[in-house]
Amino acid sequence: MKTICLYFEIHQIVHLRRYRFFDIGTDHYYYDDYENERTISDIAQRSYMPALETLLQMIRDNGKFFKVAFSLSGVGIESLEQYAPEVIEKLQELAETGCVEFLAEPYSHGLSSLGNEEYFKQDVKKQSEKIKEYFGQTPKVLRNSSLIYNDDIGLMAHQMGFKGMLTEGAKHVLGWKSSHYLYHCALAPKLKLLLRDVALSDDISLRFNNSEWNEYPLFADRYMDKIAALPDEEQMIGIFMNLSALGIEQPLSSNILEFFKALPVCAKERGIAFSTPSEVCMKMKSVASLDVPYALSWMDEERDISTWLGNPMQREAFDKLYKVADRVRIANDPRINQDWDYLQASNNFRMMSTKRTNVGLDRGIYASPFDAFTNYMNILGDFINRVNALYPDEIDNEELNGLLTTIRNQGEEIEMKDKEISRLKAKVEKLEKEGDKLRSKSAKTSKTNKTASAKKTSTTKKSTSVASSKKTASKKVE
Repeated sequence: MKTICLYFEIHQIVHLRRYRFFDIGTDHYYYDDYENERTISDIAQRSYMPALETLLQMIRDNGKFFKVAFSLSGVGIESLEQYAPEVIEKLQELAETGCVEFLAEPYSHGLSSLGNEEYFKQDVKKQSEKIKEYFGQTPKVLRNSSLIYNDDIGLMAHQMGFKGMLTEGAKHVLGWKSSHYLYHCALAPKLKLLLRDVALSDDISLRFNNSEWNEYPLFADRYMDKIAALPDEEQMIGIFMNLSALGIEQPLSSNILEFFKALPVCAKERGIAFSTPSEVCMKMKSVASLDVPYALSWMDEERDISTWLGNPMQREAFDKLYKVADRVRIANDPRINQDWDYLQASNNFRMMSTKRTNVGLDRGIYASPFDAFTNYMNILGDFINRVNALYPDEIDNEELNGLLTTIRNQGEEIEMKDKEISRLKAKVEKLEKEGDKLRSKSAKTSKTNKTASAKKTSTTKKSTSVASSKKTASKKVE
């Protein structure tokens, strides 16, 4: 039976303000609050709220049949907390239905998986804790920023305990293979890979409202016919996109939400189901390993990382940022940590891109890639000065490595203790339940014994009374 794995990403760009060279050392605030509030409020009103309400109604109308998955960057959650808390509340409503899965991803929506292994793991763990806090789920499947993946990243995901990972069904990696099967990581066979169907996903997120497209207008029944027509052995269809596709990239006036409302009915008529990523990993077996030596993503035609690291400006900014990653971890200053998350966000590097692309790029305040690079490097210069003030760069690498080892060992020790505490809590809860059962059983036994004793006493009294009556009657006869 074919199943659709429908997934939406929610991330919000944190806009940097115009920051000049002479601000370095005098002003440590880097953000355009007005633009951040304006953009998140606009997206919430035009996309997130109507889209989430529609998805919630689809679940209510179709019971447990319709299922969907989300992942939210930590940076995105912070923006929603501050400017659009109603979106989080709506997501919590969706979580309560039991038909929604929340995935893990880097908190910063950054490129830490390409820059610093330890920080990548910390980045993902931080976001997973945020998901647990808000939605009561511990993520089992990982989605890296922009679906960035290679064999080494897959190995890291497995080491972090994830059962599966989403990535792009890139043609240059798949070759003759289909994206409609479950694969596994070449370096960690237990990590299952769920691939995005590029064409079917982009039909909705990119082409739906394009009147020049040869399949325009796209209707739900025709869309499901395309899926039903796939070979019987191709069982998993991954349809992944940004949630902003519903309302921003494809305006509500295009009837995009009406299209989505019709999907479950059309799917059911054709014997097609919906599953969450965890369900796919649990129910389906991998058919083969997927060898990905070089990083891929879901961006642009190349489906690689050139969007963020394709020119010397981007690589210089990236190298300079992650050069201080270990010092940021050691400093562990709350304000430094927050700025670190925001400066890692992948959109900062995309603004510096010189690539030609079919997908529009709004550079905001920047007149050119070089303008974006200059502004970012000014901010990064100030940020690095602040990090060095807390942990000077004169300290040699040997001492730095010693501190990092100590921090890593402490982290592992804390994690082991947390697991032991959880195990003991579970044992106590089990013992308490068994104790409650024994007390309840004892109470029932005691009640039964009392009842039996009362009946016996009553019977004895009755017998004595009858005997006494007979004796009295006998005397009267005499």
